Amino acid sequence: MMRAIWKNTILAESDTTIEVDGNHYFPPSSLRWEFFKPSTRHSVCSRKGEASYYSLQVGHFENPDAAWTYPQPQEKAKDIEGFIAFWKGVQVVSTN
Repeated sequence: MMRAIWKNTILAESDTTIEVDGNHYFPPSSLRWEFFKPSTRHSVCSRKGEASYYSLQVGHFENPDAAWTYPQPQEKAKDIEGFIAFWKGVQVVSTN
């Protein structure tokens, strides 16, 4: 079981993450969406496609662009389509 934690708050928890390039991608159903706000940021990965970002809001703390997803990935990255990964201080830990 993997957990994504920021500010002592569990943002996501799943035993079906997909690890790509050292990042655990969480299925959308495992997220606590009340902490996520869509961002206007986008980036491009030559292997995965265009990423869209979310900012995190926990209480009065905000972590801009701290989560990303590939809503329409390239064919070789289809297995992570819509899954969410984290950075910028979000801890991704195993509970096993």
